[in-house]
Amino acid sequence: MKIIYEDEQLLVVDKPAGLSVLPDGWEKDSEYLVKLLEEQYGKVFIVHRLDKITSGVMVFGRDAETHRALNIQFENHEAQKTYHAIVEGNPKWDEKVARHPLRANVGHKHRTMVDDKNGKPSETRFKVIKRYQETALVEAKPMTGRTHQIRVHAYALGHPLVEDMLYGSRDRYGFPRPMLHSQTLTLIHPATNERVKYSAPRPNDFEEALNILKQM
Repeated sequence: MKIIYEDEQLLVVDKPAGLSVLPDGWEKDSEYLVKLLEEQYGKVFIVHRLDKITSGVMVFGRDAETHRALNIQFENHEAQKTYHAIVEGNPKWDEKVARHPLRANVGHKHRTMVDDKNGKPSETRFKVIKRYQETALVEAKPMTGRTHQIRVHAYALGHPLVEDMLYGSRDRYGFPRPMLHSQTLTLIHPATNERVKYSAPRPNDFEEALNILKQM
């Protein structure tokens, strides 16, 4: 875990893949991000989540007032997140907007699924960054904040994230996780009212996966 930025209101971190934000229901004694942060910084307030498998930028409020202000930004879509992901196949499009309604926590695996009748409105904007022989590096901008949204929308478009067996992928490459990284987060600083942008470089396992795919 790396601290990207800190002041009296905000704590911005680069979360490593494999570390849960909150206690894992199956591994209750495992370390988790909030515990590690609070041991060092005292009370922090969760504004948004990243899946355990996902790396990258997260912001926490350090007081209740900041927490409320950030929550409003996320609810009003004023905070903007950009992810990088590696997907299976070669999309026929350069840019694509997925608007499949999503329903979370379905079945014993607690998957999110497309549900045109009972799902909540959801939107993700995809753009191809680079194409490889069997895969593609894409940028994903979620305009809503549903559980597993990018993963499910990529699957619904016919291009699941590589190694994301929960959502239709095959175990073809032996990568340690689905390659999904929170690259940037842009928001309005609650104290200064300035628009600020925080970013985290893609981690080593992501870059190693890209290097392998370049050679295929």
